[in-house]
Amino acid sequence: MSDARAKTFLEQVADGTAPPPALAITLGFKPVAFGEGTAVFIMDTDPARHGNVMGTLHGGVLATLADSAMGFAFATTLASDESFATLEMKISFLRPVWRATLTASATVVQRGRTTGLVECRVTDERDRLIAHATSTCLVLRGSQAEGRGLGDAKAD
Repeated sequence: MSDARAKTFLEQVADGTAPPPALAITLGFKPVAFGEGTAVFIMDTDPARHGNVMGTLHGGVLATLADSAMGFAFATTLASDESFATLEMKISFLRPVWRATLTASATVVQRGRTTGLVECRVTDERDRLIAHATSTCLVLRGSQAEGRGLGDAKAD
């Protein structure tokens, strides 16, 4: 990883010594691996907890899982004076889900000086492709990055 501070925070999240974001706790997903430009999250789905009105996994839950994995993958590429913001995200839902163990595997496809492209494959325990997502990230530096670092708490 590029940045000692980001690496430390990501490792602490991965090994459970730093609390995961509240949304991850609420939805029940967790990081399991990080590498340079990669991140893997897992989640056990439950239609009673994560279902939509049709009884299948809500698309917003899948999108949040993929977005989180992509964000952490991109974060592994940041220097100590950098942060980022997601400019856009697209997700294709390819298979309905009821109960499953999902794996969201994200990879930075392209990391430029100002923007980056990240993709994520969400698969089930049988390695079937459930969803595919991409996001475009904007690298922030200087005053734009202040208070937006990994692990930083922004006061209102």
